[in-house]
Amino acid sequence: MDLTKIVDNPGLIVVGLVWMAIHVALLFLVAKLIRAPYFFLAVGSKANIGGAASAPVVAAAFHPSLATVGVLLAVFGYVVGTYGAMLTAELMRIVAPIT
Repeated sequence: MDLTKIVDNPGLIVVGLVWMAIHVALLFLVAKLIRAPYFFLAVGSKANIGGAASAPVVAAAFHPSLATVGVLLAVFGYVVGTYGAMLTAELMRIVAPIT
């Protein structure tokens, strides 16, 4: 990977920052609405971004017995993410110009 190519398209950095800002805003909003503890905020975020490999690590940082909760959140994230990706692909197909 050639990291010097980042300067060729700096808009991608902006897209990534906006994407992460939306992720953080939604996490805090939902956590506030359902009065979730910070444990679920941290593990849910890591499950969405890092997946099943890193969510149990974050969960175990709170308490070692909570690692299984991290695995469950990550697997649930995979299930929801798969159907979300399928829905997104279908919406993009609908709005794409016919070639």
